[in-house]
Amino acid sequence: MSSRLSLVALLAVMFLPGCNNTLNPLCGSARPAPLIGSLSPSTVSFGQVQQGVMLTVNGSQFVSSSEVVINGKALSATVASGQQLKILLTTSVISGPGAVNVSVLTPSGNSADLGCTSGGKSSVLVLTVN
Repeated sequence: MSSRLSLVALLAVMFLPGCNNTLNPLCGSARPAPLIGSLSPSTVSFGQVQQGVMLTVNGSQFVSSSEVVINGKALSATVASGQQLKILLTTSVISGPGAVNVSVLTPSGNSADLGCTSGGKSSVLVLTVN
């Protein structure tokens, strides 16, 4: 009877919607949702953007497929580590001075519909362009 109860408990954990991926052995290819903490620099001049300025996005749970989203447009970034993404800002990305919304998007992995969460979008930070 005990083994039957254990099996039922395991199946409940595995197939509950939104289950914690660490508890679900079938969520192996799921990707974590990115968390964004700060931007460096947090303020740039438009002149720097015109010359090309490197933006570092600091946070956690970044993976090779994570993208930096600038004002709603997802752009490829260099993954320096699981805590840093780098992207070159130019006039093709930012057209003038103002507030620029920056977030990180990690596309979902191949988790199918097994109750696994995968990928997601971080909160938004604002880069000031003077």
